[in-house]
Amino acid sequence: MQAVSGLNSSLAAGVLACSFLLCAAPLRASDSAPGPLTPVAHSALVTLDAGPAPGGLVLRLRHTADDTPVSVTDLTVSIDGKSQLAMRRADGSWFVPLSNALLADARLEVVVAHDGIREVLGGRITVAGEGSAGARNTDGGASVLRDHKQMAWWVLNITIVLIAAIAISRRLS
Repeated sequence: MQAVSGLNSSLAAGVLACSFLLCAAPLRASDSAPGPLTPVAHSALVTLDAGPAPGGLVLRLRHTADDTPVSVTDLTVSIDGKSQLAMRRADGSWFVPLSNALLADARLEVVVAHDGIREVLGGRITVAGEGSAGARNTDGGASVLRDHKQMAWWVLNITIVLIAAIAISRRLS
């Protein structure tokens, strides 16, 4: 009977290892990259795109006519009436450090100075909620419990059944 319980332990360990490898989220090189940018506001000259990124919000200003980047001389950002710090990034976009809680259905207002013109662009930022498919990786990371809830429950149930089977087989021997 000792060989049978040893077989159960090996089987349980093998099933757990396989289920972990199956459910483990792959690491991606784009985890620190911002999500897709969506148009928030536009004028006759400038279009403002925004999108969530790990730790904040990414803003991109482009000419409406030809989609080329705008040469910005001054930028002021406010979210729900509160002024926020905006930092220029190397690719010409802007980063506003915020928590995702502040981004949920917030009112964004950007005052941009370019080409001797000062424009005020405003719109709503809509970050998808936790349950929607669009919000699954907005923070940049993948989670087995968040992205694969059904798979995680199956693994948990199988683990409990295997532990119970091992315990019962040890009691009987």
